This record gives sequence, structure tokens and C-alpha cells, in this order.
Amino acid sequence: MNKYNFIERLLHNLCFNFKFINKSLFELEKIFYNKSFDINKIQNQKHIFISGLPRSGTTSILNYIYSSNEYASLTYKNMPFLFSPNLTSKININKELKNKLRAHNDRIEYNISSPEAFDEVFLNSYNYEDLSYEFLNYISIILKFYGKKKYLSKNNNNYKRINFLKKIFPLSIFLIPFREPLQHANSLLNQHKNFIKIHNEDNFILKYMNFLGHYEFGKNHISWFKPKNYFNYSDINYWLEQWIKFYENILNIYYEDMKNIKILSYDKLCETEYLTLLNEYLDIDNNNFRSFTIVQKTVNENYNKKLYSKAFKLYKKLDNLTKC
Repeated sequence: MNKYNFIERLLHNLCFNFKFINKSLFELEKIFYNKSFDINKIQNQKHIFISGLPRSGTTSILNYIYSSNEYASLTYKNMPFLFSPNLTSKININKELKNKLRAHNDRIEYNISSPEAFDEVFLNSYNYEDLSYEFLNYISIILKFYGKKKYLSKNNNNYKRINFLKKIFPLSIFLIPFREPLQHANSLLNQHKNFIKIHNEDNFILKYMNFLGHYEFGKNHISWFKPKNYFNYSDINYWLEQWIKFYENILNIYYEDMKNIKILSYDKLCETEYLTLLNEYLDIDNNNFRSFTIVQKTVNENYNKKLYSKAFKLYKKLDNLTKC
């Protein structure tokens, strides 16, 4: 996104500022490419929705499952016309397939064919009454474009929509990864500092993140849950408290209905045995076991020991639920 040329930035800005463009293209897309729309066929598939606190391994899990070649997912080639992949497939200025490092500086590479969390734009564009039917239309269109039967989504905001999405897709699977809380909080804090610097250097990237509904880090950060004792985004304790609130909420949702939700341990993803069990659970054939590299970093921040103790107890509780 920081290497988009003038024309690419212009097209993105048009879609950012005039949302009716994508919605109008979506109406045309339905007319030309969704005439044989079969609701039951779409609903009765095991679509996968990956959602968790950022920096919990959601992108790595997305790439791992996507590499099985069994799922359709929005990719960078669909930007900025996210609502009309078939209709606008020829409008693809950037055809470069060369891998680039993400702005996160986390060694994850991407190219124009890489999957990414873009469906948040669509989900934020319709009211609740219309969204159920229109999202089914949307998934159908994406499946048609990529020639697949099952949809794969990584959207960290979908933790708020699990019950809503389960009603639309009753057979779907929700993967919720977690990681050791102090390592996780430290990673969140470092990314927040990283994106403040990026946003200060390039305002287009800030607008880009706002358009996609990414408020995880940087100048546009919005808390997942209302802070209770820690309000300073530059304090690791703020991120630790958010970690606790986030996964307490996930546990409450999980205990209501364990059938569709699978809690995953980020710290076990480098284990072949763990990934084999995950493959069996998802019913996929994927032997790309070297997809995950788990790095533990030294934490130099001053953190509240009682707060961390509370987080670690929750971590152990989550860890007991990770059998695939």
C-alpha cells in the first residue's frame, strides 16, 4: 500500500471517499454473475472464519489454509473494487507477483494473489436487515470468481459477529487463535508504535486502514473493549488488559456453543502433530508444516505482575481447550 503509484492511489481514494461506487458495481455484479444464486448451496458448506486479537497468528493461519487450494478468499487483486471481482477483473493495474514484506515488519510476505482481510468493507456497508441476504450474495460471487465451493475469511472484527454469521452459515467453522499474553501484549504495543510512525509518514496509509476497518494500531486505534484501569496506548498494561477482556469475551461465546468454534494455540502451530490434527478437523490435505515459525522476544516493558498473573491463568484455561 505504501508503494501504490499515482493511478492506484487515485482509484483507491475514489472508492474510499465514494462508497456508492462499490455498492453500485455490486448491483451490476449480481445481475451479470449471480443469476443462478443458490442460497442453500452456499449456506450448507463448511466455510472458515478466522478471527482473533491481532498478532495472534491469524494471517499465518489464513495463508496456511489458503495454500491447501480448497478455499476462495478475497486477495489483493480484488482491491479497490472489492464488491465486484468478476465485473472488474480486467481493471488490474498492478500485476506484479513479486513478494513484498508487510508493513508490520514481521517477516510475512505477500503479493497480489495473497489473501487478506477485505470483507470487513462489505460487512460495514449494509444494515443488519439487509446484510444476511447480501452477504450470501457476496460469498457466492467470490466463490464464482475463484472457482471454489468454500469461502475462507480472516477478519479480526468478526469476533463481534460470530452469532450472526453462525445463523447465516450454520456449518461454518470459527477459528480463534491466542498466544502467551505477555508476548502478545508486547507484540501489540510494538505494532502500535510501528504504525504511528507509518501513519505520520504517509497519510494515505491511514486512510487505507480506515477504509478497510483496521483500527488495531496507530493513530486510528480503537480499543476492542472499554479500558478499566489502563488508558495509555503506549503502556504494555493497556494491551494486557485488552487481551484479558478480549479472551474472556471469546470464552463466554465459546461456552454458549462449542460446536462451531475452535480455539487454537499460536504457540503450538509449529508442531507437526498439532497441524495434523488441525488438518483432520478442517478436512483439508495440507502438508505445508513449515508454515509457522514461533519467535519469543525479550519483553523490556514494565508490566503489572498481578495483571499478568490474571492473564496467564486465562491463557492456561484457553490452552486446555486447544485439542483439535
